Amino acid sequence: MGLVALFNTIYWQISTTLYTLLSKVMGVFSSKLPIDMSSPKVEVVKDLIKSDTVVIFSKSYCPYCKLAKEVFNNLKKTFTTIELDKRDDGEEIQGILGEMTGAKTVPRVFVKGQCLGGGSDVKALYDKGELQKYFD
Repeated sequence: MGLVALFNTIYWQISTTLYTLLSKVMGVFSSKLPIDMSSPKVEVVKDLIKSDTVVIFSKSYCPYCKLAKEVFNNLKKTFTTIELDKRDDGEEIQGILGEMTGAKTVPRVFVKGQCLGGGSDVKALYDKGELQKYFD
């Protein structure tokens, strides 16, 4: 084994080990409290989802959120946007959405109460011509 290959192997092993250790340590200090799915806030989230045909839980600076909004603008469909970064309870709502949908990322896009996923998911449905069927 050449000196460069040996160095790369050692570097990779040290980097991987360090990343794993830091992830575990940081996870201990940054873990969130469990989401109480019996809290009144859950009903608020469910009511928000029911409030319009299309509801997008978003963050104003998120490029995937912008992508999702562009898709519905292209379809000429109105939508309600809940900008989580502009709300005091945004982190709590995002946690609830994570429990409800299995994904903690934004956007979370709902059409007629059904979660279609995030920005990339909605864009893929649009590109395949399958998004319109959720409105028929």
